[in-house]
Amino acid sequence: MGITNRAKIGLVGSNGSGKTSLIMILAGALDPTEGEVYREKGSKVGYVPQIPPEATTRPLRAEIMTAFDDLFKLESQERGKNQLGEVLIDSKPSKAEVRYLAMLQRYQGLDGIDYQSVVERTAFALGLNNQILDTRSDAVSGGERTKAALCKALLLNPDLLVLDEPTNYLDLRGLEWLERFLNRNSVGFIVSSHDRYFLDSTVTSIWEIEEGTLNFFPGNYSVYRQLKNEYRQRYLKQYQKQQKEIAQKKDFIARYHAGQRSKEARSRSTQLKKMDIIQSPMKEAKALRVKISKVTRSGHQVMVTKDLWVGYKESYDAQKILEVPDLILERGSRTAVLGPNGSGKTSFVRTLLGLNPALHGTILLGHKVKVGYLPQGLHHFSGKKTVLESFLEVKAIREEEARTFLSKFLFQGDQVYQAVEQCSGGEKSRLALARLLIDEPNFLVLDEPTSHLDVMSREALERILDGYEGTLLFISHDRHLVSLLARQLLIIENQNLTVFQGKFDEWVERRKMVSSDAPRAKDLKARQGSRYQLKSKSSMVDHVKNHKVDLGQEISELEDYLKKVGRDLQKASSIGDMVGIVRFGNRYKETEELLRQKLERWQD
Repeated sequence: MGITNRAKIGLVGSNGSGKTSLIMILAGALDPTEGEVYREKGSKVGYVPQIPPEATTRPLRAEIMTAFDDLFKLESQERGKNQLGEVLIDSKPSKAEVRYLAMLQRYQGLDGIDYQSVVERTAFALGLNNQILDTRSDAVSGGERTKAALCKALLLNPDLLVLDEPTNYLDLRGLEWLERFLNRNSVGFIVSSHDRYFLDSTVTSIWEIEEGTLNFFPGNYSVYRQLKNEYRQRYLKQYQKQQKEIAQKKDFIARYHAGQRSKEARSRSTQLKKMDIIQSPMKEAKALRVKISKVTRSGHQVMVTKDLWVGYKESYDAQKILEVPDLILERGSRTAVLGPNGSGKTSFVRTLLGLNPALHGTILLGHKVKVGYLPQGLHHFSGKKTVLESFLEVKAIREEEARTFLSKFLFQGDQVYQAVEQCSGGEKSRLALARLLIDEPNFLVLDEPTSHLDVMSREALERILDGYEGTLLFISHDRHLVSLLARQLLIIENQNLTVFQGKFDEWVERRKMVSSDAPRAKDLKARQGSRYQLKSKSSMVDHVKNHKVDLGQEISELEDYLKKVGRDLQKASSIGDMVGIVRFGNRYKETEELLRQKLERWQD
């Protein structure tokens, strides 16, 4: 097999199938047991492992900046991009020099590459602000180190990106930005992921690991699933047809091997020996098969909030992080909570459940409401207990009944006696679901329920929740899950919560419409200011300096122009346009400085 520098490959398979090992081999981080991996001489690979990189004492910003080490070296050797250009004209360029020119073309502003700006814009898109960037690597979370590693890999300008579960720590905004980056840039990549929405949006072929075999399929994830199902059906029919033929021949041989038709029997025996036997179809990996029994009917209003403030208290000081409009969750409603990482989603849900005190307002549970809560992460288990003991903590039932229920969550035989601390992330997630559902709640509250689950387990969870007759409130970045289940969205952003009545796809379309309509809503001054966009920043500055109008008019024009550039910068950042990010970033700084000078003159 081979991978080109334009390949867009999704690697899929159940947990433990070997995806990470293959990714590490392709990235050069692990030697193959047999065979060879050949890489083009001088090619560069951007590798992001699933496990967070080892912490160092350097700030994350410094770690990311190492992506430009080769460029810094070339700049020093060639004494700037102009001198390098002369060298390239006079002699055959090296691959590193060609890469450098490509980076210049991709990132340069009017004054060359603004590395800090490129780092900040890319890091911000992935959810890292300046405060985190300036924090030592050993003082941030593993998720933040992984985001920094992803940022560095993208900025390397590699020939190939090798990504192992890169979406694990990204919020919705980061996911959408990464998808746009991979779609807009020509860099090839292979990505291991359980995120079906992400795979559908980015890849053009699927590599599947099943029972130790690597299978290849064209198309995105949805196309792969369709082709795989069609292949399974064809293969099963061929297998069944051959098995029927084999059975008929064996029956004939057994009946006539010693009679008048023995010659025919010997002929059929020879046919059997020469037959290319179709192997028995591989059994599909076991998946969760749980049917939730009917839940107790609650009152029509499951939860009501009024004048609610979410936040936390420190000593005598209270910090509000979210002001919530009055909400009513009705029986049978399905509500998803969306928002960037750190926006307060978990705090909001915990406050609704009374696990965090509300700073202000009231929360009322409805009549006969029985809550089942699945918190984020897997830290709520007692690690020393067995799977069975942990399960029986929730509901005291007979061991035989408990083992039968746990078997539906793929805990078979002696696996129920395995210590929880020895379980994988996926096994702990399955145990958490079993503990939750055995109690038959009629109001399910889930915080990132698909974390640590492979695709088959995610699809099984979707079937479980889709058939659930109670009320559902869940936090998730899994857009496939949100698209399937949610009929109402609570959007948390910038310390505000807004309610969207509708499905996820409708909300996405609404956002696109608002974004596309925004340019047409500009006022006259903004449209007049747009003429500056067509000029270089230096010509814009000269224009304002030489304009024969009073100082107040100059300030007004600059303020309008600054807003315009800010919108252009935000748009470039949202779509991953690196050239635009640098160009508009430099232009914004230049205009901001000129405006400051004008304001000082105005005050004088």
